[in-house]
Amino acid sequence: MSEQSRVFPRHTKAVLPTAVAGEGVHIIDSAGKRYLDACGGAAVSCLGHSDGAVIAAIKAQLDAIPFAHTAFFTSEPAETLAARLVDLAPEGIERVYFVSGGSEAVEAALKLSRQYFLERGEHTRRNVIARWQSYHGNTLGALSAGGNRWRRAQFEPLLVGAMHHIAACHPYRDRRADESEEAYGLRVADELEAKIQELGPDTVAAFIAEPVVGATMGAVPAVPGYFKRIREICDRHGVLLILDEVMCGMGRTGTLFASEADDVRPDMVAIAKGLGAGYQPIGALLVSGAIYEAIATGSGFFQHGHTYIGHPAACAAGCAVLDRVAGSTGDGLLANVRAMGDKLDAALRDRFAGDPHVGDIRGRGLFRGLEIVADRVTKEPFAPALKVNAMIKRAAMEEGLMCYPMGGTIDGERGDHVLLAPPFIIDDSHVTEIADKLGRSMARVFAQVAAA
Repeated sequence: MSEQSRVFPRHTKAVLPTAVAGEGVHIIDSAGKRYLDACGGAAVSCLGHSDGAVIAAIKAQLDAIPFAHTAFFTSEPAETLAARLVDLAPEGIERVYFVSGGSEAVEAALKLSRQYFLERGEHTRRNVIARWQSYHGNTLGALSAGGNRWRRAQFEPLLVGAMHHIAACHPYRDRRADESEEAYGLRVADELEAKIQELGPDTVAAFIAEPVVGATMGAVPAVPGYFKRIREICDRHGVLLILDEVMCGMGRTGTLFASEADDVRPDMVAIAKGLGAGYQPIGALLVSGAIYEAIATGSGFFQHGHTYIGHPAACAAGCAVLDRVAGSTGDGLLANVRAMGDKLDAALRDRFAGDPHVGDIRGRGLFRGLEIVADRVTKEPFAPALKVNAMIKRAAMEEGLMCYPMGGTIDGERGDHVLLAPPFIIDDSHVTEIADKLGRSMARVFAQVAAA
C-alpha cells in the first residue's frame, strides 16, 4: 500500500502487498510473488481467481443491462437464480430475497422475523436468541445477534436489546468427560428451551445459528442431534429457525447447504460469500413459503430494501457460480470438496500429530479449523497479548500462503485458531502445499514464542 494512499484500510498500521492478478488458486502481487489462497479471503473465493465461465457471464450481462432498480423492474438473472436456489434448497424454502452480502442477508432475516409475526397479529414476538461465540455480520442488527464479545464491546451502547444468547455448541471446549457427544448436544440445545421460558414463549420471534461456526470459533460443526433438538424446541414454541450459512454454505462443507449434514429444516437461510465466489458482491435470504405467504396475504410489503438488491450482473455471476458448483457443468466440484476435504484433514492430522500447540483439528469439507493452545494436555490457550494468531498470519504470508487465523476463539478474548477454506478446485498438490507451508509457519511462530 502506497504511503500516499487515500484508502481507509481495515488496519491503519498494516502494510499490505498489492494484488494485481489471480490465477487459479493463487493471487499474485505487484512484486510477482504468488500466494496460495487457502482461505478464499474469508471463505469467499470458492472457484479461485480466474474462472472464465463466471467472468464471461458477468461480461455478457453488462453488455445487456448492468443495473435495473427492483422498485421498477425484475430481471432475468434474478428470476433464474431464485428459481434454481429454491429447487436446490431445503424443504419448505420457496422464495429468495437478494442482497449484496452476508450482513445484509442477516439484517433482512431479523427484520422479516419481526414483520412476519406482526402480519400474523402476534405483536409481542420481538426477541431473537443467538449463541455466544457466533458471528452474524457487522451491521448493528447482525452485530447484536452475533455473540463475539470482542466485536461487540465498543459498540455495546448501540446494540439491539432484543438480542439474547445461549451457549455455543463447542464440544472440544465444553463437553464434560462423562458426556457422549449426543448427550452434550442435547444439554446445550436445551438452553434454548430455558431461554425461551425465561423471556416468555410469546415474546420470542427467532433463533439464529451457524450450522458450522466459522470466523469466531474456527470451523466448529454441531454435534449429532443438536439441530434436531433445536428444531423441536422452535416448533414447540412457534419460533422461527434462521440458519446463517453465509460462510459455511454454498458447497463449502461438501453439500450445497451446510444444514443438509444436520438434516434440519430451516425457516430462513442466509447465504452470501460462495454464492458470488468473489466475482460480484451478492447475498441472499432464502425464505419459507409460510413466511412469504404471511406477507403476501397481509400488507404485501416487506418494509425493507437496499439499492443494489437483485443486481442483474451480480445475479448473473451467481447463476454461473451455481452452474460450476452444483449444475450440469459443475465438473464434480461438490465431490471434489468432499474428497479434497478428507485429504486436507488427513494431511493436517499427519503434519500436526503430537504437536503440543495444536489442540484440535475439525471441520467439514473444505472448511477446516485448527485450535492453537499453549498446552495440548490442559487446553490452556496462549496469552491474548502474544497475538499468536497475527504472528501465524504474517509467517504464512511470508511463506506464500493465505490462511485465516483469528483470536478470541474461546470467549472473544482468549484462544487462537487458524481457519482454512481453500477453493473447491484444489488438487492433491495444493493439499500438500497447504499442510507444508502452514506447518513451517506455525513451527516458526511457536519457536519465537518459546524464545521470548
